[in-house]
Amino acid sequence: MRRRRIVQWLRYIAGAACCTYFVFLTARYIQTNRSQDDNSNEIHIFPDASVDINADHVSTDLGKKIDWHNYQFMSDESRRRGPGEQGSSVMTSGDEASKKDQLYKENGFNALASDKIALDRSVKDIRHTGCKTKLYYEHLPSVSVIVPFHNEHFSTLIRTATSVLNRSPEHLIKEIILVDDFSSKEALKDSLDAYLQEHLPKVRVVRAPKREGLIRARLLGAKAATGAVLIFLDSHSEANTNWLPPLLEPIAEDYRTATCPFIDIIDYETFEYRAQDEGARGAFDWELYYKRLPLLPEDLKNPTEPFKSPVMAGGLFAISRKFFWELGGYDEGLDVWGGEQYELSFKIWQCGGKLVDTPCSRVGHIYRKFAPFSNPGVGDFVGRNYRRVAEVWMDEYAEFVYKKRPHYKHIDAGDLSKQRALRENLKCKSFKWFMTEVAFDQMERYPPIEPPDFAWGEIRNVGGNLCIDTRFKSQNDRFNLEPCIKDNADNGGEQSFVLTWHKDIRPRGRAVCFDVSSSDNKTPVILYNCHNMQGNQQWKYNSDTKSLFHPVSSKCLDCDTERKEIFVNECDRSKLSQQWLFENYNVTLLLKL
Repeated sequence: MRRRRIVQWLRYIAGAACCTYFVFLTARYIQTNRSQDDNSNEIHIFPDASVDINADHVSTDLGKKIDWHNYQFMSDESRRRGPGEQGSSVMTSGDEASKKDQLYKENGFNALASDKIALDRSVKDIRHTGCKTKLYYEHLPSVSVIVPFHNEHFSTLIRTATSVLNRSPEHLIKEIILVDDFSSKEALKDSLDAYLQEHLPKVRVVRAPKREGLIRARLLGAKAATGAVLIFLDSHSEANTNWLPPLLEPIAEDYRTATCPFIDIIDYETFEYRAQDEGARGAFDWELYYKRLPLLPEDLKNPTEPFKSPVMAGGLFAISRKFFWELGGYDEGLDVWGGEQYELSFKIWQCGGKLVDTPCSRVGHIYRKFAPFSNPGVGDFVGRNYRRVAEVWMDEYAEFVYKKRPHYKHIDAGDLSKQRALRENLKCKSFKWFMTEVAFDQMERYPPIEPPDFAWGEIRNVGGNLCIDTRFKSQNDRFNLEPCIKDNADNGGEQSFVLTWHKDIRPRGRAVCFDVSSSDNKTPVILYNCHNMQGNQQWKYNSDTKSLFHPVSSKCLDCDTERKEIFVNECDRSKLSQQWLFENYNVTLLLKL
């Protein structure tokens, strides 16, 4: 009996080795001989039949639950000091302005600050306290982490990989695959390979021979991966403490579950690591902008437990390799970026799976100040992507998208037969089922026909006779008072606002909102991505007292007309600096506000 088992094991090992070698040779051969047709939207690194979705499958023997924390590593990290350590801010000096500006143009964030920070810097453990005592199954699946990049800054790219390796159980990380989407920076070629070989041997690079775009770059990584679970991360991310077990356990329990971590913020200017929020369910409006829905009462009662989410944000998630390929991966007809998170989310739910957010898994992410490079798509590739998703997965609800974006209906979506056949073969449910059972409160929060707004136009301060001007600034930016203008475009100003039916204030035509993060006096008002859930973005306008009230902080909008600064302060009806004139408002609606 013992001799027979030894022979069986030797056969297994020999077979696995041969299989691995064959896959390696196949990959090298096909990548070398890949079609160079720049007009093709298809990628053919491996034939579909060569992707063995059952290899290294998720185990059914999960074992007992154990504590996965690496306490020695956590203790060592807690004692680290230096630039950026513990996720702290890093400031650059005035005499570095020229170098900083150049790197900003190249990257869309302060890469000079990144270079001042250790590649293995420590970050604060900002998880809910309940996460620190949670146990997870001892037998969790192996992981391939896939990180697509195009001309990513060297230090942020390496810090992404380093953080994953340092804060993960070593035996769970089978590989990290950096997918180079045809970068031109010299530092990302031989120098990157040499660094990885010397310092990070579990990390390898897969290089696209031409620019593919984000979606197909992810597919390149997925088709080269061998782990049981695929984890997709952006190339400027940092994994936080014990991030991996909570992300893997729901998949180990049911391979048709996909998981998302909580996404924290790495400040694009200072590289400070901080929480974005404590969770919300993913959603969308009918222009297909990503939105969020509030947590359900049962989710609020269990703040450390995974909760169902209709759609993912798209950049950071985990899915079993088997389920990913059962779903056909991404639709290869999607070009560059845009719509892929909806396509995959809809497929997951409608075709027998589920999608959850995992509060005890946290990953920081840099939201760039601006995109530093152009995308390789032709024409309105985002609109084309949305049309493909709507036509295949959204059934009659696609008409709501076309009412918002009529030109989408006239975009040639290309051949959809493969995607429609996939949906039929998998016996996927209808989009009505998705909207009724999964995104059941979305129509209330994001109705196809929106109610009228409360007020609109310029917002003029009575005391200073100056107007609020956001000057097309972006997320996390402060804004000021400026002389009132009517011709905004010619003067570079942005003085037309809407107090929307969501009860937030935003520049007309944009999705950034007036946001207040503290109840302290003189807390500045900043712009932040609109979440449509009121909270720190809710405002009430009283046309009689002319006050703009912020309910969460119980403060009123105030200003310093000399310095032209805007902030919230203790409410005082007698202060002219707290009196604001909305150019237009609906008196009847304001009475209900």
